[in-house]
Amino acid sequence: MTAQLSQIWVYPIKAVGRQLLESAILAPSACIPGDRAWAVARDGAKVDGSQWERCGNFIRAASAPMLQAVSITSKALESTFTLTHPDRPDIKIDPAKDGDALVNWLSPLLPEGLKAAKLVQAQTQGMTDSAYPSITLCNFSSHRAVSQRVGREMSIHRWRGNLWIDDLAPWEEFDWIGREVQIGDCVLFVEDRTERCRSTEANPETGHRDADVLGALSSWDHADFSVLAKVVRGGSIQPGNKVHLL
Repeated sequence: MTAQLSQIWVYPIKAVGRQLLESAILAPSACIPGDRAWAVARDGAKVDGSQWERCGNFIRAASAPMLQAVSITSKALESTFTLTHPDRPDIKIDPAKDGDALVNWLSPLLPEGLKAAKLVQAQTQGMTDSAYPSITLCNFSSHRAVSQRVGREMSIHRWRGNLWIDDLAPWEEFDWIGREVQIGDCVLFVEDRTERCRSTEANPETGHRDADVLGALSSWDHADFSVLAKVVRGGSIQPGNKVHLL
């Protein structure tokens, strides 16, 4: 296998924005640092970040597709983020201080009947959709296969994946379940496929639903894209690292 790591993405606020990394240092049994470190609780959800909670407690693009079009930028060593969206003015926030400002900024992007309550910080693990601290491994070839089935080129940001890998066969990553994969200095154990939801229907540039991605996946008799992995040996990773199946 001659695959290599191409891109590293994190999502500092669950379902709200994305950020490209030049490198990352992974630790055993942990998410990529900063990934899903914050999440916006739905009105009525009794969550405080002290433990992992199911995704239904938070606002997400499955029910609020306009969130897909949020982007995040930040400078190294700064605790503040600048959030952008085509339908909203830019906003600069420090999540530790400006939770109310973020909630107010997001409110016009939510559909009627869905209300954001507060921003919470994950205290034990990132607020991933899995009950364990997972990292999502994505295959560019599988993405291209789905785009072809949909009938047009699509952005990879529909998937909100962490590590994007080049030079694999389509769906080859599904054969990694129960195996270890080495990337750079790190070794990850691949746990399971990632089942997808309606968030993939929303265009990351506009926030509007414009593609039947779940329908395309069903043509392969599943609703899965990417695989979930846990770090078993930590270390540094960066684009260009070889990916080896152990």
